[in-house]
Amino acid sequence: MENQVILNAQQFELTLQRLSRQLIENHDDFSSSVLIGLQPRGVRVLDRLKELIESIVGYSIPCGTLDITFYRDDFRRREKPPVPSVTNIDFSLENKRVVLIDDVLYTGRTIRSGLDALLAFGRPREVELLTFIDRRFKRHLPIQADYVGKTVDSLISERVTVEWKATEKTDQVILYTPNEHE
Repeated sequence: MENQVILNAQQFELTLQRLSRQLIENHDDFSSSVLIGLQPRGVRVLDRLKELIESIVGYSIPCGTLDITFYRDDFRRREKPPVPSVTNIDFSLENKRVVLIDDVLYTGRTIRSGLDALLAFGRPREVELLTFIDRRFKRHLPIQADYVGKTVDSLISERVTVEWKATEKTDQVILYTPNEHE
């Protein structure tokens, strides 16, 4: 079976536009809201959404990045020691509406780690989840996104990858299917 493009560049941009407008609609002026991208790939979603939202509303919105390396339940099981990314949250989350952002929601374990790490920065009034791609059929934990770019039904053996113009030269989402011989 061949690899399949789930979102091409045009659909990718439309999806980002829709998500940014949903956030604007639900968070108004962002005075009590913050956007937090999970390192590393959720930050790419955050950066693009921030750019779109700020171009629409005309002012800067509070955003941060969160590394979850040492909150993961598998970090001690890896052969190589993990290399943490940067956490950059220079504001309190106390009583804020937080939108946690990641690229792909699959088992829910990354999001659980993100929630644990988030609490080190205060007690939010509420936490919402935005994911660019939701692979809904293999949750290990009861986690559900509030904002979804695209829902993808896939097999456990398949892999969904979000590719970004800045790093992979084109915006697209690919469903990778293993060869029969793998």
